[in-house]
Amino acid sequence: MRIASTLGRWNRSTEQAAPVAGPASEASGTTRRERAALRAEQSAPHLSARGRLIGQGLVLALVVTGTSAFAVLHKTVTLDVDGSVTTVSAFGRTVGDVLGGQGVDVAEGDLVVPAPDALVPDDGEIVVRHGREVVVEVDGERSTVWTTALTVEDMLSELGLREGVRASVSRSSTIGRDVLRMSTVKTVNVAVDGSTTPVETTGSTVREVLQESGVVLGEFDQVSVPLDAAAVDGLAVKITRVTGVTRSETTAQPFTTVRQDDETLVQGREVVSVKGREGSRAVTFVAYEVDGVEIGRTVLAESVLVPAVDEVIRVGTKVAPAVPTAPPVEPGTSRAIGLELTLARGWNEDEFACLDALWTKESGWRVNAANGSSGAYGIPQALPGSKMASVAADWQTNPATQITWGLNYIAGRYTTPCGAWSAFQSKGWY
Repeated sequence: MRIASTLGRWNRSTEQAAPVAGPASEASGTTRRERAALRAEQSAPHLSARGRLIGQGLVLALVVTGTSAFAVLHKTVTLDVDGSVTTVSAFGRTVGDVLGGQGVDVAEGDLVVPAPDALVPDDGEIVVRHGREVVVEVDGERSTVWTTALTVEDMLSELGLREGVRASVSRSSTIGRDVLRMSTVKTVNVAVDGSTTPVETTGSTVREVLQESGVVLGEFDQVSVPLDAAAVDGLAVKITRVTGVTRSETTAQPFTTVRQDDETLVQGREVVSVKGREGSRAVTFVAYEVDGVEIGRTVLAESVLVPAVDEVIRVGTKVAPAVPTAPPVEPGTSRAIGLELTLARGWNEDEFACLDALWTKESGWRVNAANGSSGAYGIPQALPGSKMASVAADWQTNPATQITWGLNYIAGRYTTPCGAWSAFQSKGWY
């Protein structure tokens, strides 16, 4: 309408300014060419002004059209991205255009309402929920799920677990990176104090179930399953009442046997140099009892009352010389008596061969053999000879008395005749 009014005013002004042709002009004496030139000159300003007006109208039309398009694309939108709500001025026809202009990326699995290809109304709302993986544990069983939920309540709704479910955090809490634990209603059979009770519970662990059922555990009570184990439907939990009793008792402390190598003893010979002796100790402990029967104990303190004495055994490492070979024994001789008495002690003929070699060197088996320098006497060369009176009074003349004393001496000091013979070989005496 504004353009038409302008054009009307422009037409009226040009009509008033235009000259009129007639006889007066012809009478003025102007030629045809002059009149044509004059008309051209008069019409030029009129055409120039009209052209400018048409151009201005076209520009104005484009501006009006652009302004209308601008008004159509510009939107004021409420944008809710993962719970963060803002009001933005945006340009675009579709939801996807607006989100792209605001730098909000969406991917497969994300929730966008309205859909990305839907038209955006002015003063409308766009909701975006980015999807992510969340680890959930339901009654002890873990799984990974994809969700666009913001809160625990939303998550439970997605899983269809809203009613009768206990979550590890408040339902209004925002879902984070931690494992979301949920426990459904289940029945756990609790056996305690002689009876079994089915407990309907949403407790997630055995500990929670026992707390809900009012079971108080003693310091030493035993539970058939770990307290932190997941509570599942049909689980049986048995509590055994255990009493702890502090006691003390005295116990024996055994001695240790120590074996020491001795190069002065021939191989195969062992001598107890220190006799072992048991000691005693006092022990204080806590005894764990079920119905008066001890099932275990924990030692609290120990103290030694009498220390044990280690037994020390000397073990011969010296290589024994070869066993000599005894010559034939003539009946009725001192050697014959020596053989008889040697075998009577349980020694064998090899031991007699060592004895024969020893006493042959010492006395030649003579009853009256005497050492003038040392005073040794008799077949075994007792020093002094009177020692042999411990066997019998006839020690000076009876070979049996002398041999008996000599074998006693060897057994007590060298264990066997071969032991005495080995010592004689290394020292020159026995």
